[in-house]
Amino acid sequence: MFEHRPKLIAPCGLMLAGCLVLLAGCGGADSTSAPNISPASVPAPPSNLAAAAGNAVVALTWTASSGAASYNVKRSTTSGGPYTQIAAPTSTGYTDSSLTNGTAYYYVVSALDTAGESANSAQASATPEAPSVLPAAPTNLTATAGDAQVSLTWSASGGATSYNVKRSTTSGGPYTQIAAPTSTSYTDTSLTNGTTYYYVVSAVNSAGESANSAQAAANPMALVSANVTVTVTPSSTHLISPYIYGVNNASNSFPVGTASALPSNLTFDRIGGNRLTAYNWETNASNAGADYMYENDGLFPGSVPASGETNVITFDQSQSMATVMTFQLEGLVAGDEAGPVSTANPPDLTRFKTVVDAKGSAFTTSPVTTDANVYMDEFAYTVDQRFAGEGIFSSSPTTHPVFASLDNEPDLWSSTHLELGGTEPTPSALITKTIALATALKNEFPNIKIFGPVNWGFLGVYSFQNGLAGVTNTGNNWFVDIYAQGIAAASANYGKPLVDVYDFHWYSQIADPSNSNAQITSLNGATLTDAEVQAIVQAPRSLYDPTFVENSWIEDIGIGALDMIPRLQAKLATENPGMQLAITEYYPGGGGHIAGTIAEADLLGAFGSTGLFASNMWPLTTTEPYVTAGFRAFRDFDGAGSNFGDTSVAADSSAIANVSAYVSTDSTRPGRVVMVAINRSNTTQTTAISGQPLSGTAHLFQMTAATASTQSTVQPVASSTQAVSGSSLTLTLPSLSVTTIDIY
Repeated sequence: MFEHRPKLIAPCGLMLAGCLVLLAGCGGADSTSAPNISPASVPAPPSNLAAAAGNAVVALTWTASSGAASYNVKRSTTSGGPYTQIAAPTSTGYTDSSLTNGTAYYYVVSALDTAGESANSAQASATPEAPSVLPAAPTNLTATAGDAQVSLTWSASGGATSYNVKRSTTSGGPYTQIAAPTSTSYTDTSLTNGTTYYYVVSAVNSAGESANSAQAAANPMALVSANVTVTVTPSSTHLISPYIYGVNNASNSFPVGTASALPSNLTFDRIGGNRLTAYNWETNASNAGADYMYENDGLFPGSVPASGETNVITFDQSQSMATVMTFQLEGLVAGDEAGPVSTANPPDLTRFKTVVDAKGSAFTTSPVTTDANVYMDEFAYTVDQRFAGEGIFSSSPTTHPVFASLDNEPDLWSSTHLELGGTEPTPSALITKTIALATALKNEFPNIKIFGPVNWGFLGVYSFQNGLAGVTNTGNNWFVDIYAQGIAAASANYGKPLVDVYDFHWYSQIADPSNSNAQITSLNGATLTDAEVQAIVQAPRSLYDPTFVENSWIEDIGIGALDMIPRLQAKLATENPGMQLAITEYYPGGGGHIAGTIAEADLLGAFGSTGLFASNMWPLTTTEPYVTAGFRAFRDFDGAGSNFGDTSVAADSSAIANVSAYVSTDSTRPGRVVMVAINRSNTTQTTAISGQPLSGTAHLFQMTAATASTQSTVQPVASSTQAVSGSSLTLTLPSLSVTTIDIY
């Protein structure tokens, strides 16, 4: 920098080396002195730089630098720079605006005068933030009971810096604050076991405290020794068929708004029964046989061909259910709707039409109704056309599949359908008829899944209602063996399976202990004796327990434990590998008692654990609220759409007469485990379930006589939660109860 000096003009002056020398004797000046002028210099850096954050702004202030004429304000988003100049104020303050809240900004300031710019000040930083508001109340508060403690967790509230945990021993408060954690969990210790504690949590920040969360409650309990052990084998699994949660006549038998309304999330419906044997799809006329006066009538409304079944399929599709529909095999169907017909043998053929399996000519959805025949392959064609483009009979439908059932209970036609002749075919004749109808259907729809022979019960499976000679109780010459062999041979000739599913019905033959002539399926009152209750809740074991010998006339044959599902599956695996098993009619009894809930839940659990392909409960009464409740242990048990898992895990009880347990995992949610534990005894059962890896929180939903007594619709009630880890879980199961445990 060069100093600016005033120019002196004097004749006697002399400039030497940039310095002005005044010679003595010139202008009267003092020749011995010169003016004392200080050189100019840059100002010092500003000091005391401060940055104060606001809403999208930072306000800067600093101490003035002596001699400074202005300042350069510089900014960076990185500590230490590099900095970019953003302003040049002449005062000692500046507000930087339009910033991003939550971003840290770094500032320095330099001073300027005529001599130049100072060095930068020390750095200052600030992070702008939106104005503080009250945080929202915490959500998802969960209280999990332990031994003398309760563990609490909740979801974070935006903007909260801490939380107030409050407790009461009275539901709804008043609450006392017991902790102020900064995290979203807290464990309350030193509590009294057996006392229910109620909790709420609020969120706190600089603006104040939020409202309280929703209340959560837990009842800490002392650890107790188990008297039942359920051993789970995680390596032994199989997929649960989606079609085991089924009913018959879903659109009519479960009136909306009643205690027996159709449960949520069912998967399967059946159009079947005695009325369907003589159903004429062309006109929708039918005859229920012994079920109602042996009359031809118009119970199925509508004049559109096949609407008696397609209307049901439409309803089922709207409820996300698959359907099994009936195709007529007996040979005659109602030809009019004119009332009772003769039950003499042979039948009055003027009142009926003949069933023909294959039409042999072009199909139409508007058949001539004045001819003598109805055609089964044309029936299938018409139903398929009603749902054109959906592929309902294919292996990959766009909606939900429709399966084919080959008639209903042919082993009882001699009594149920006197109007059709009153005879049932011989086993070999039934197999021949089955092959013909199945071939006609598969020729048109190669992937249609076919159910047969639809036996009425044990004696149908065993000897075709005594129509098969020489049957031995432990041999491979039961009717099911003969049928499976015959279908296997015909399928080999055809080139693919003709009947895919062996279907039978099951109504327990165990009698009311006080009345040997009354089956337990008739025990549907609200009041039952202990013996009646135990007869109902133990009966499902005939289908799956190799140690259970039922008290019924079946045992007169000398079979011992029926173990019916595994027994039949083993026979099918030998005689017709790949043929699956279904039970498309059953009823447990106990429609008005918690015993019915227990039996139905046990049946559904067994159907899944044994690998049954399909099942459909048939309501034997107009009200069965406790039986439909059994479905709710597995389907929508929390009222929010949660279901039992889709993969069964093997579980064995050490006291199956008291407790059975069913375990599942969920292929869509890794780590989730759902169990259903059933206590069929009259005392509390402490049950240890071990072997299945567990993590998270167990959410318990229970049905007991006490919980059901206050409900208009019997359904599970959320009872408690408990933290789980490792591979064991101990539960206290109330007497006569069903408990669903959802672990995640």
